[in-house]
Amino acid sequence: MKKVLPPVVVSFLLTIQLTAQSSAKAVNDAYLISRMVEKFHVQPRPLDDEMSAAIFDHLLESLDDGRIFFTLEDYTKLIPYRLKIDDEIKNKQGAFLQMLITTYKLRLQQADTMTDNICKKPFNFSIKEKLTITEDTSYPSGLTGMHNKLYKYLKLEVLNALIAVTTNPDLHISLSKKTTDSLEPILRKKANRSIQRLVNRVLQSPQGVENIIGNIYCQSLASCYDPHTAYFPPDVKTAFESMLGNKPLEFGFSLNEDEDGNPQIGHLQPGSPAFASGQINEGDKILSIKWDNKDAIDVSDAGIEELNHILAASGGDRVTITVRKTDGTTKQVTLHKEKVDADDEDDNKVKGFLLKGNKTVGYISLPDFYSDWEDNSGVNGCANDVAKEIIKLKKENIEGLILDLRYNGGGSVKEAVELAGIFIDAGPVAQIKSRETKTLTLKDVNRGTIFDGPLVVLVNGSSASASELVAGTLQDYNRALIVGSPTYGKATGQVVLPMDTTVTLETYNGKTEAASYIKVTTMKLYRVTGKTAQTHGVVPDIALPDPAEVSSEREANEKFALPSTPIDANKYYQPLAPLPVATIAAAIKPQIDTSAYFQATAQYIKQMQKAGQKKDISLFIEDAKQKPAEKPQPPDQSDYTDNSHTFTVVNHLYEQRRIQANKNLVDANEELKENLTNDPYIKAGFIIINAMIK
Repeated sequence: MKKVLPPVVVSFLLTIQLTAQSSAKAVNDAYLISRMVEKFHVQPRPLDDEMSAAIFDHLLESLDDGRIFFTLEDYTKLIPYRLKIDDEIKNKQGAFLQMLITTYKLRLQQADTMTDNICKKPFNFSIKEKLTITEDTSYPSGLTGMHNKLYKYLKLEVLNALIAVTTNPDLHISLSKKTTDSLEPILRKKANRSIQRLVNRVLQSPQGVENIIGNIYCQSLASCYDPHTAYFPPDVKTAFESMLGNKPLEFGFSLNEDEDGNPQIGHLQPGSPAFASGQINEGDKILSIKWDNKDAIDVSDAGIEELNHILAASGGDRVTITVRKTDGTTKQVTLHKEKVDADDEDDNKVKGFLLKGNKTVGYISLPDFYSDWEDNSGVNGCANDVAKEIIKLKKENIEGLILDLRYNGGGSVKEAVELAGIFIDAGPVAQIKSRETKTLTLKDVNRGTIFDGPLVVLVNGSSASASELVAGTLQDYNRALIVGSPTYGKATGQVVLPMDTTVTLETYNGKTEAASYIKVTTMKLYRVTGKTAQTHGVVPDIALPDPAEVSSEREANEKFALPSTPIDANKYYQPLAPLPVATIAAAIKPQIDTSAYFQATAQYIKQMQKAGQKKDISLFIEDAKQKPAEKPQPPDQSDYTDNSHTFTVVNHLYEQRRIQANKNLVDANEELKENLTNDPYIKAGFIIINAMIK
């Protein structure tokens, strides 16, 4: 007689079967990642037990960095695979991944229910409870431990929100029992929705839970080779390329904040899906987001960053958004992602200004390198646009130039070489080491310069990659003074390839459609001197205090960063005469030292360096009232404006005509000019340029 399985067992077996099917792609892609890295990576790490442990740790950290959802029992069940993932990848096996998906999905569903149950009752802040360091950093024991940890996290979130409201000097609300009783239900509901959104980003994602975890598995593997090797599902590859110039798929609206700080619909891009719908307007508030065949995600109290994260979810090109109109009515609008053309005024991608003081100095900010990833002509690149803007500034007789590369995270190496070439005569610009034994020299092949006057380049700890190449080259040639704080320290280059081991770097044209892609580190970048910015960054000639100095987000702090090793200098490199760095630094020191902003920044850096270690957190309201001062905050430049007006910011003639022809540009232009006027780093650059001219 045939044995009939109970419905629960049938359901469980069906879940395992579906999970195995959905994880098959991730298992295959993980194998291909290891093969692609072995073939193309400049310094491939062996896929062994040490690598396996790194993948395991990184993967669990990515899925549950707060150690809320996995229990200690889950960890015990998964830990035997910690030194076996390398073998699973090599043999295209998915037992670990299947167990991980099944466990994680179940825990998220349980957390969703637990959060609802916890938030049905008011939190009692008169009880002396603590969230201990041990609890905060450990996996909870069983479902009871998971429930207790969620309870304490939610209670802490409500308590912190309560303290924030009652200590806000603009609200004039005292922390009385009456206030606590009235605010607690509102803040508890908000905390509940916050956790549920975190859970539903995965459970209700258009990709499906299995695909999300499979992608994170592959991404964890790739990133353990080095911080910049990455696995790209097709939508993520599209987003990456859009940062380098390709037109992304988008809905066509931006978000801003109302006067109370709540997110609302901002600008609608003409011709975009949002614009064409006729149902979305500036000032609308988004209440929920629903992807096709998924449940709606309540985002009524989400912040701008969280909303952008949800809307950017890969795998979903059709979404239904519920909005509340300014008259209080609600409306559901279904939108499809489309390619949206920005204004075709390519002359306006890079903006130049005149800083008029005792000298006239040009100023150009380049916050990002951009170029069409699949276009090698260079016509659409930023170097060409910077050159055109310099020509406009030269027509108004600038005596020096400030090139601002702060916060520029890099981009195309080709663009960086061309940008450096604007300021130096033909010659070597940088060197590249790949897996080949021969060193390749990157050259500026165009004779002459666009600008040969005094030049200052502003950098900080967020200036990385291609911007470091430009700054390092101009420093090595004694062509510019580098001013600011040490840069990020990324001196490696990557290429995006389809997951296909038959591809070659020499023949790939960047246009192959594939089910997945890999961004792989294929080269190390070196300065013409043979030194490298890798991990060390470019050290400024003239250092200025910068809040970023205490940031841990540097290449040197990345766990799998490639080491810094020098090579021989390029024998054809011929620098210009040295700049009088010491003389200029001494001349401007008094003015820098008396800057109230730089004094406050130096004090902030000292405070952060003395910051204490983590401690147990009290959930008792009386302790919360007496808690020590908040973590120091970096000084706000707007609090340190002065009336010295070292210079006046003026638009060049071409921009003046453009603004006159479009009155909508006036307000944004005036705000930008005011920001430039009050920026202490630009002021310092102006003072340094004046010293260079003298």
